[in-house]
Amino acid sequence: MKTLIKNGTVVNSTGSAPADVLIDGETIAAVLAPGSTLLGFDVENNVDSVIDAAGKYVIPGGIDAHTHMEMPFGGTFASDTFETGTRAAAHGGTTSIVDFVVQYAGENVLDQFSLWHEKARSNCAIDYGFHQILSDVQDSSLTAMDELVREGVSSFKLFMAYKGVFLSDDGQIVKAMQRASDNGSMIMMHAENGSVIDLLVQQSLQAGNTTPYYHGMTRPWQAEEEATHRAIMLANLTGAPLYVVHVSAKQAVEQIAQARDNGQNVFGETCPQYLYLSLEDQLGASSEEWGDFEGAKWVCSTPLRSKHEGHQHHMWQSLRTNDIQMVSTDHCPFCMKGQKDMGIGDFSKIPNGIGSVEHRMDLLYQGVVDKKISLERWVEITSTTPARMFGMYGKKGVLQPGADGDVVIYDPNGHTSIGVGKTHHMNMDYSAWEGYEIDGHVDTVLSRGKVIVDDNQYLGTKGDGKYVHRGLSQYLI
Repeated sequence: MKTLIKNGTVVNSTGSAPADVLIDGETIAAVLAPGSTLLGFDVENNVDSVIDAAGKYVIPGGIDAHTHMEMPFGGTFASDTFETGTRAAAHGGTTSIVDFVVQYAGENVLDQFSLWHEKARSNCAIDYGFHQILSDVQDSSLTAMDELVREGVSSFKLFMAYKGVFLSDDGQIVKAMQRASDNGSMIMMHAENGSVIDLLVQQSLQAGNTTPYYHGMTRPWQAEEEATHRAIMLANLTGAPLYVVHVSAKQAVEQIAQARDNGQNVFGETCPQYLYLSLEDQLGASSEEWGDFEGAKWVCSTPLRSKHEGHQHHMWQSLRTNDIQMVSTDHCPFCMKGQKDMGIGDFSKIPNGIGSVEHRMDLLYQGVVDKKISLERWVEITSTTPARMFGMYGKKGVLQPGADGDVVIYDPNGHTSIGVGKTHHMNMDYSAWEGYEIDGHVDTVLSRGKVIVDDNQYLGTKGDGKYVHRGLSQYLI
């Protein structure tokens, strides 16, 4: 199957220009000047399908490098399966995800890796890879790290919070970092001071402060900055690359920026919620249906920050200056009824997570419209850098010969209204982005050369997605 995408503006992280894209089977065969021939070969009259992208951007498919499909958490499971979550991602212009294999204390790391393969295999609409969560860093865990690198899992996530669930102490973190330094893998860190947070949560509940607003109040920016600094120091000690997930506080960004200025391999991601949403407007929200529990819709960790302290503005600025390298979603959706409502009367029992996998590309494109980032930077932080950061670049994250035919045709003159009953395909009973209006639209999505979304219609099939065997990071200094 040969497909020609013609008359569009091809946008890579390095620049944009009018060009045609020829896809042969699952891979890009050529990126051509408009209407040109290929070694005397009349391209347009010798393909099976022609897609006219006049007036539109042709970009590499989005890569969401932080998702939690079917994740067990707080006595329930994230509401999106690999099938529903990846189909929603496809609708939003994301053609690859990297999900997290969960290991709780006492569980065998490699057994969990096999379990996640079983969950995802033959169910995904788009390509997928895995990170591995380590919550019990024993000798067997370190041995498993080496084996998983050989299996295409080159990044390992540790937690400085959630005592009794995920938290690793500093000694365990150092052992994992030492092994990562040896085998070339990336350490990912949930950087919040869990002991401080646990104390503040206990004090808040004892004082009768039980609403979702206090989820944010008991996870202060100081707890994020301190843990970020500590993680950086431990990485410096061991020589391991460090990637700090879901950065929400400007003070944590400053720690990352300083380490990078000193030449350390330290990186950070933020998420759409930390660019647009706030402690006051969301966690403090109320409604006729849910009263002061409405804010549970936006409970996530790290939490939303105060709009009065400038965190959101600083996140956009950090994306422009590359102090923060990319934007993922931390997609971990839960429904209000039967899941989030477990925390009525006790915010600490609200499952932590927001669903955004369908909307990341649109929300970040609005940043282009609003002149917060450039068009090329949009592609860089949503596709190219995730591919480089996690060992997929060349096949993913770029439109060039030999790359996978993961292509999004994006209409800058289109419009997207986000909300339930509008553009909502995630398995949730609400949208965290209800009412957001985007000055652009995902028109057509190709995954390895196959059109899987066109004009809001899903044309793919369950199991289209393949496992991505990732290499080591291609982003190191």
